Amino acid sequence: VEADQAAPEKEERSEPSLICPPPRSRSYFPPEDLQSCLESHVREVFGPSLPEDWQQTPLQENRLKHRLLARLAAELGHAVPNSQLHQMRRAGDVLGFYRTPVKDGSKIDELAAADLPPNLKIIWQQ
Repeated sequence: VEADQAAPEKEERSEPSLICPPPRSRSYFPPEDLQSCLESHVREVFGPSLPEDWQQTPLQENRLKHRLLARLAAELGHAVPNSQLHQMRRAGDVLGFYRTPVKDGSKIDELAAADLPPNLKIIWQQ
């Protein structure tokens, strides 16, 4: 028996460093081919059981609704918020949601950029 066996070195464990991620941009601008993109996703997810007008496709089955919305969120980088999921009843509702552009900015930024009366000015201190 060898007494001088090397003891396994202890692995140095350090706490993972916490890095603050950059602020996420919430802005969204619909792509040019949004309607054809959405139609192709609806046809892939729902298959041959589509009504003649694909926008009338009901989103009643939660599994298929989730699959469709997850694909669109990944491709377009913009997800339907939980507070609006119940409003997505048909494919046309999803199209309406994704047609709406979203500006990333605060109300103060909007006011600073707006035409204000001459007696009202917004000055940023940096």
